[in-house]
Amino acid sequence: MTLTEENYLKAIYHLGNNGIDTVNTNAIAEAMSTKASSVTDMIKKLSEKDYADYKKYQGVTLTDDGRYVAINIIRKHRLWEVFLVKKLNFSWDEVHEIAEELEHIKSEKLIDELDAFLEFPTHDPHGDPIPDKEGNFTLIEKIILAKADIGITYKCIGVDDTSVKFLQYLDSNTIGLGTLMLVKHKEPFDNSIKLEIEGKEVVVSQNVAKNLYIKKV
Repeated sequence: MTLTEENYLKAIYHLGNNGIDTVNTNAIAEAMSTKASSVTDMIKKLSEKDYADYKKYQGVTLTDDGRYVAINIIRKHRLWEVFLVKKLNFSWDEVHEIAEELEHIKSEKLIDELDAFLEFPTHDPHGDPIPDKEGNFTLIEKIILAKADIGITYKCIGVDDTSVKFLQYLDSNTIGLGTLMLVKHKEPFDNSIKLEIEGKEVVVSQNVAKNLYIKKV
């Protein structure tokens, strides 16, 4: 497969609720920063290779083979992120773009050895689950901070936005994976949330609260 084909399969997988739902071409075009006509051409190629099932005016779903390829790419991406953070001391806001390049390495043996070297991690530095060699992974129960209840302490277990600016913002407010946060107040005017973190009060916007995954302690 070409690098572009792999990127399309990964995008369809993410947009389609882990490759289950039908995805329209406009959504793919936006995700890939390209024209809808280019998306249609690529989807037809993927359909010819039996990686996707395309229905005109409805959208595209991944076949079992397409889901397997997409999950394998995601596995490689997340393993490389773990390696970069744990073994090379990169911060979590530095690894995404590097992993975007490393995820296209074809050697199965290398990835299997990397997995074993890292002692088979189950989650990447952003809290996302890492599929095993067979493509299996366990989803954990989580909610976004925006839906948290007042007076309850939660643990941060993941992020939806992995952009450099967002992760650096979290770092500046001492928020990371495993951070405990007590929800003290929700502001009705702008839906901002007042948290208590390590004895200090931190106020986060609604936009931040929608991009933080948490679970009750």
